[in-house]
Amino acid sequence: MLTDEQRRQGAKDLYRAEQERKAIPQLSKTFPAIELQDAYAIQRLWAEIHIAGGARQIGHKIGLTSRAMQMASKISEPDYGHLLDTMMYRDGARIPAGKFLKPRLEVELAFIMGADLEGPGTQVYDVMRATEYVVPALEIIDYRTEVPRAITDTIADNAASGGIILGGRLIRPFDLDIRWVGATLSKNGIIEESGVSAAIMGHPAAGVAWLVDKLSVVGARLEKGQIVLAGSFTRPVDIAAGDVTQADYGPLGAIGVSFA
Repeated sequence: MLTDEQRRQGAKDLYRAEQERKAIPQLSKTFPAIELQDAYAIQRLWAEIHIAGGARQIGHKIGLTSRAMQMASKISEPDYGHLLDTMMYRDGARIPAGKFLKPRLEVELAFIMGADLEGPGTQVYDVMRATEYVVPALEIIDYRTEVPRAITDTIADNAASGGIILGGRLIRPFDLDIRWVGATLSKNGIIEESGVSAAIMGHPAAGVAWLVDKLSVVGARLEKGQIVLAGSFTRPVDIAAGDVTQADYGPLGAIGVSFA
């Protein structure tokens, strides 16, 4: 377990790495005693630094929702991070690749909350009832520390979240079976990845239910209007300046962005 001062220092180091576009050593090496509780505390402190600078929290992201990623990270459950308004990009945007250290893209669904939701004991049907819209999304993930990373490094680093793009067609949660939303992700005209949303814990809303219960432990909840990225159902694809990407969700439309 870390001291409060060590936690604050970890948050400052991650913020500096982000601003300077220069990776720092893994916090698990700098602070060998770091635990999961410390990592989430550092993440919250990192977000508070941004909010003090004028950013606004708009929701949460969920990561490590697939069994394969959990096994690779040696953890038995997902993780979560904060979404800030400064991380949002529009569909069709030309995004400066140099803003990130090592950006990659993931294909996801986003839940737009229509009501507050708090745990514990949250079920998939609670999430569906509280959701106003589901919409296609891309997440830009990025590492602000060196690799390889322990799970505490990933969590402290805002669960590797760097940016979010929403697009395509808004649907209400019961308009179709959202377990079977399929998508392809192409880069420079070549399909690099494809997947189906049932890969997210069997149902995309299952990850959101998990998140609600985790937030309840720290006295928090999902609030009406917040965005929740439910987790990727494809492997991440590396991106760099000059790349043009598109995620095609079939009947739910597509999202396209390029990187300058």
